Amino acid sequence: MTENDTDIDFDFFEDEPPTEETSRAERLIPRRTPRGPQQPPRAPTNLTPLLRLIGLIAFAILIVVLLVIWVQSCQESSKDKTYKSYMGKVSDVTGSSQQIGKQLSQVLLAQGLKEAQVEQRVSGLAHQEQLDVQRAQAITPPGTLRDEHAALIQALQYRVSGLSGLASALAATANVKDATRAGTVLASQMQRLLASDVIYQDSFKAPSAAELDRQGVTGTNDNGGALIPDSNFLQSSDLVTPTAMVTVLSRIRGSASTPTTGGLRGTNLVSVKVQPAGTELSTSAQTTVVVRTNMSIDVTVEDSGDSQEANIPVTLRIIQSGVPTVLKRATISFINPGEQKTVSFTNFPAPSFQNPAQIKVEVEPVQGESNTSNNSADYSVIFSVA
Repeated sequence: MTENDTDIDFDFFEDEPPTEETSRAERLIPRRTPRGPQQPPRAPTNLTPLLRLIGLIAFAILIVVLLVIWVQSCQESSKDKTYKSYMGKVSDVTGSSQQIGKQLSQVLLAQGLKEAQVEQRVSGLAHQEQLDVQRAQAITPPGTLRDEHAALIQALQYRVSGLSGLASALAATANVKDATRAGTVLASQMQRLLASDVIYQDSFKAPSAAELDRQGVTGTNDNGGALIPDSNFLQSSDLVTPTAMVTVLSRIRGSASTPTTGGLRGTNLVSVKVQPAGTELSTSAQTTVVVRTNMSIDVTVEDSGDSQEANIPVTLRIIQSGVPTVLKRATISFINPGEQKTVSFTNFPAPSFQNPAQIKVEVEPVQGESNTSNNSADYSVIFSVA
């Protein structure tokens, strides 16, 4: 073998050109690069817009809540105004009607009026009451008081009916000699007036008070008076009895028109008692009065004349050193001849238990009363603890 033979080219050991499969495999195997030190996570860069959005949403909710509160407040204010305005209008009407009732008592108990004059005046009162009905019908009530308002109108209509019926009855019985029979006819018309007061109290005032309480409406009406006004047409329920109307007829027919013999007028003080013990006060000796929380002082008055009397003021004073004077007033609305009526005084402040006191009671004389010595009295008392 020659030297040239040693230089053999082993070409079959040389790298072959890459095939298509090899190139594809190389592409599929990812190349790993050396990792450097791990970096800390970055804070999100979009929190500011998110916080702004949350703030806007909270602000919008606050605005909505405030609007709801404001609307509710406006509704409450409007509701109060509606009810109080309505009751103010009702007060005007019922006050006028109650005044007509007082005028009726004055007409029936007036001295010197003849039967035809009484009939004419009662008829005029009926026309005035009809105007009150029309005024009430023109009032628009709140929706929740429609039924109560209908009862109000009904009560006023009963008053018109009673007054018109009374005027007609006076005319119809003018020639009836039987006073008892005539008085019964008149009393039946007076009962309509009493019914009007019952309707007003039970079907208007009481349910209206319950509804306003449910609505949360309190205070006074637009006139500054009681939220729901009173309206008592008859000054005394005694006037609805046949006996009372017989006495009215006797007077207006002339049998007791003047305070001459057999026609005296006057009242007298019968007794003064402290309740609930029933202790009667004396004008001649000091009386010990046990003070209780429910203490009342009852004053009894008698019609000692021959005529019916109405609207008799009764005054009570308690005078005691060291404490303010107590002043109480009451009125006897109606009393027949020989009848006794009692008025009760309550709600007394705490007295002094050390010093004696004077209780003074006075019954105001009626028109034409000649003897007033028995209309007042002074009582000496000492208060003690129960």
